[in-house]
Amino acid sequence: QFFVFCHGLLQLSQLLVSGYLKSSISTIERRYGLSSQTSGLLASFNEVGNTLLIVFVSYFGSRVHRPRLIGCGAILVSLAGFLMALPHFITGPYEYDQSVASTFSNTTDLCQPGAPGAWANLSAASCTPHASRENHEVLLVMFVAQALLGVGGVPIQPFGISYIDDFASDRNSPLYLGILFSVTVIGPGVAFMLGSAMLRFYVDIDKVSAAEVQLTNKDPRWVGAWWLGFLVAASLVALSALPYFFFPRDMPKEVGEVLHTHTPRSFPVVLLRNLRHPVYLLVVLAQVNISAMVAGLATFMGKFLERQFSLTASLANMIIGAVNIPGAMVGIVVGGAILKRFQMSLRQCSALCVLGMLLCLLGALPLLFLGCPTQKVAGVTYWDRGHSQGGHTPATGTFLTCHCPEKGFNPVCGSDGVEYTSPCSAGCRNVNIDTSSSVLNYTECSCIPGPGLARPGTCGTGCSHLFVPFVVLSCLAGILASTSHTPSFMLILRSIQPEDKSFAVGIQFMLLRVLAWMPGPVLYGSAIDTTCILWERRCDRRAACRYYNNTLFRHRYLGLQLFFEVGAF
Repeated sequence: QFFVFCHGLLQLSQLLVSGYLKSSISTIERRYGLSSQTSGLLASFNEVGNTLLIVFVSYFGSRVHRPRLIGCGAILVSLAGFLMALPHFITGPYEYDQSVASTFSNTTDLCQPGAPGAWANLSAASCTPHASRENHEVLLVMFVAQALLGVGGVPIQPFGISYIDDFASDRNSPLYLGILFSVTVIGPGVAFMLGSAMLRFYVDIDKVSAAEVQLTNKDPRWVGAWWLGFLVAASLVALSALPYFFFPRDMPKEVGEVLHTHTPRSFPVVLLRNLRHPVYLLVVLAQVNISAMVAGLATFMGKFLERQFSLTASLANMIIGAVNIPGAMVGIVVGGAILKRFQMSLRQCSALCVLGMLLCLLGALPLLFLGCPTQKVAGVTYWDRGHSQGGHTPATGTFLTCHCPEKGFNPVCGSDGVEYTSPCSAGCRNVNIDTSSSVLNYTECSCIPGPGLARPGTCGTGCSHLFVPFVVLSCLAGILASTSHTPSFMLILRSIQPEDKSFAVGIQFMLLRVLAWMPGPVLYGSAIDTTCILWERRCDRRAACRYYNNTLFRHRYLGLQLFFEVGAF
């Protein structure tokens, strides 16, 4: 029982490390200028290390000191967690464009008709060879950390489960495994809540004093302390790893029963026999579709909510961790309960899966229409014929007289309801600040008709009224889809020969990894990138996306989700 307790703790903290990355992905994109395709690849990269080794590990299961190997794996996972946070400590402080000169920046992004020089040095300074090298280092460290995370996670689940199954009584084994399974479902929820808590702190909380931070967490330039959660999670893993070095290689079985192990048959024979089994193959393919959908959802749902409904990263994580993931848990439990209550045959199991997916499809269809277009952004989504003479830039005249930097980004919302990418592009010459040196408003903005006023921050999408219906429907669709989880497992376990069970489940997980968890986030990330309408540029390379076409973003992101739901159905 102590082993089960330790293993539950270890699995929870391991999931915190891998789940926490997903909760802070939009923040890491903004901090290091990554496209969603790159961040999707990063998020799925731990599966690479995992997949390469998992088959061998399952095969050599009973010939090694399992607890000790689990302990070593956990130490690797912990190391990976600390490595994920390392980029924060090897790079300089986060820099953003601002209107008020501060201790570490004497530039301003107001309209300055007389001084072309002020901008030239700003754009040149930020592009040293060091800056671009720094970026490669950050990516290298993170990809290595993710690969390590995958390798370290290999022994944890298979060895833990087989160890428990070998030495628990047949009566208690399902209970113990059920406890572990519920932990693996709760884990991601806890990870998103951790993300929600950490992203409320400013990223450089350890480098600058609170007084110097001029951003609030609602500001589009805000970057939260993404690295803090990795330190917390990695420390937890390191603590959970300690007891494993003191467990024995074998334990006495709980109640005196004989240990029966099957001699492993030749690898290719078993593989072919299972893959030729139509029920096994079809159910695994359905699960591949569901998993690909979940992989994309888990990785980018936060970013989607942030953009569609103008939420902070912290609030988006809170919704996912407190609503969507518990919803999925409810679905899994309900599916299992229906199975148990009605003692279902295989055919009824498959009917239940089909029904769950059909209802999920119907629930998810309306989501495509719950959203609003991107706000009007001057020169990006909106051109005022009166002001703008030259193609791409709004009020080319203003750009020439104000000497605006091409890549300045400090959005302001004009009194005319149009958003401008910086006070300079709105032609604002004056800024009012309050006592704590945060910006109140901008005045004398020549591009804004009427009083010529602007307030700091984005105008937002004006979609808040659709937010609650969206969350309710998406949660409902999640509950319905996850009712098919347990019956689909039963279909696999009951349709194959008993001695192939553990091997069949191993192959199933490997196929899910290779066909769903690895390509899923990359596919979603690439689809999201195609909907970007303004890219940030860093050192002449495309960095993170500033503005998306929200309607396209919604249709492609949720359309991909529907595609996989239909596939599973």
